[in-house]
Amino acid sequence: MKPVIVGTAGHIDHGKTALVRALTGIDTDRLAEEKRRGITIDIGFANLELAAASGEKLRIGFVDVPGHERFIRNMLAGVGGIDLVMLIISAEESIKPQTREHFDICRMLGIERGLTVLTKSDLVDEETLEVVKAEAREFVAGSFLEGSPVVAVSAKTGAGIAELKLELASVAVESRVKDAQAAMRLPIDRVFTMKGHGTVVTGTLISGTVKKEQEVEVHPREMKTRVRNVQVHGASAESAVAGQRTALNLANVAVEDLTRGMVLTEAGQFHPTRRVDVKLELLNGAPALKDRARVHFHAHTAETVAAVLLHEKKPKLESGTAYAQLRLAKPALLLPGDRFIVRQFSPLVTIGGGVVLDAEPLASPERLEFLRTLESGYAAEILKARVARRKSRGLTVAGAIAETGWMRGQFASRLKQLVEAKQVVQFGQHLLTSSVVSQLETGLVKHVNRFHDENRLVAGIGKETLRERVGAEPEIFAGVLERLVAAKKLIVSGEVVQAPGRGVAMKSDESESKKLIEDAFAKAGLQVPALKDVLAGVKLDHTRAQQVVTLLLRDRVLVKVSEELVFHQNALVDLRTRVVSAKSASPRIDVARFKELTGLTRKYAIPLLEWLDRERVTKRVGEERVIL
Repeated sequence: MKPVIVGTAGHIDHGKTALVRALTGIDTDRLAEEKRRGITIDIGFANLELAAASGEKLRIGFVDVPGHERFIRNMLAGVGGIDLVMLIISAEESIKPQTREHFDICRMLGIERGLTVLTKSDLVDEETLEVVKAEAREFVAGSFLEGSPVVAVSAKTGAGIAELKLELASVAVESRVKDAQAAMRLPIDRVFTMKGHGTVVTGTLISGTVKKEQEVEVHPREMKTRVRNVQVHGASAESAVAGQRTALNLANVAVEDLTRGMVLTEAGQFHPTRRVDVKLELLNGAPALKDRARVHFHAHTAETVAAVLLHEKKPKLESGTAYAQLRLAKPALLLPGDRFIVRQFSPLVTIGGGVVLDAEPLASPERLEFLRTLESGYAAEILKARVARRKSRGLTVAGAIAETGWMRGQFASRLKQLVEAKQVVQFGQHLLTSSVVSQLETGLVKHVNRFHDENRLVAGIGKETLRERVGAEPEIFAGVLERLVAAKKLIVSGEVVQAPGRGVAMKSDESESKKLIEDAFAKAGLQVPALKDVLAGVKLDHTRAQQVVTLLLRDRVLVKVSEELVFHQNALVDLRTRVVSAKSASPRIDVARFKELTGLTRKYAIPLLEWLDRERVTKRVGEERVIL
């Protein structure tokens, strides 16, 4: 059964609530004050099953909104999730101020279908009714309601109700189906508690699917909870899909923690924002909107105050459209494509609306070009633009999904298209444009060659040092380096990176010093001199001498046993052999026996015994060691 949400719109006392009651038998005025005063104050709900001429079954959910200008904020909370609108005009009074304001709101919210209903037809004669019909058709000319049915009814006598149901079904069957495959979002319009159940929230599921026992998250509080039970149009269900009026019983959350305007989503997918880049439209006849002016902002069921920053260096927007950034006083969960309404800060009148383009705005000289790409609606180009603006930092997969609101399947398909076209490169969870990857590759090769130029006596640059110099994320750095190695543009040996054909380039005095240092330690055996004393005898400055030692240590010609002691590798090989041979006499060796075996003083004995432990030749047990 196709779910369709129908909203009422119109001036106070034009019979919206009475009409819904005549259609459904349900009184949507639930508050005592509403019944006492005879006006709708808050949004109300009802439902009805209809059949289209094709035989398709329709589940119509009505959202009845207040018409009084003082309750426009409540009207806005109800109209955000509707599929089509019934514009209600009293045959007695024709078009009134809230008729116009409600209709402007519907247009700004991008509602595409609906019909016009003339109520209280029993109170006027046929001639007057025809005049009001003509006025209604003229009023909606050029809008989404042009050419749509205009039906005269009387909720009191029932006249026209049957015809209205037929027309409503014919319009509803053509309405666009909300995307049940998109990410789940349910803007909350009511919060209450039920005895024996606990906290319940209601709303129109604007996208995706929600199921019993699903973990969900409440935004902007970023509070996780679990769905205990689901109701759809008042009946228990295992799940609800986009387009349905839904009630969710939530676990482990108090009524006081929730309020209208919050949004339920899949857990861990989205983050609220205080800044959104938008395409803003001013209503005809609305007062000019100055740059940095404050407005009342309404999106879905949320409302807050926002500052409007016009992007195109305009001092004010006098008419038409403009790119702008809205800075919200309170965080809200918004995604690209979300519609919104803005009302003048004072006096409170609707002045415009628009569509969210980017809920993760970044300051950039290319901002306007980026927003135009987002406005184009081409998914692959949008993804590419979002990746491109992150430059060498890249855009994570999770970040891309959160920014776009796409499901993982949709995202994967669009990413695959860009990767196959060689426009985007994926390194694990990071995405970069191919041009940025090329720049990173060039930069890495330049850094390595510069290092060789400045450090002739070092084989190459350390991986982590190189990564820090280019400022790349570890995953991105590893991916770019792997591409360069595969292309034979760089060589990786352990933790060292070098360019092909580059490496140690020694001058004659450096080669002589290298041999002198090596010979000094080779001749010393185990009774080695201090390194500083050896270096004092070479004809190199301190920096170059240390680089020569680093080379000898890297090649394992010399081995650093402690901070102060360096030995020739041959001396240590000989020591290892002697200690292992001593095992035949006794597997245990202490400091005294080691000194006797080697003829060394304690100065050398202790560091060498600790080195033998590290090399797993010996193992310390108490004050002795066991030869392994």
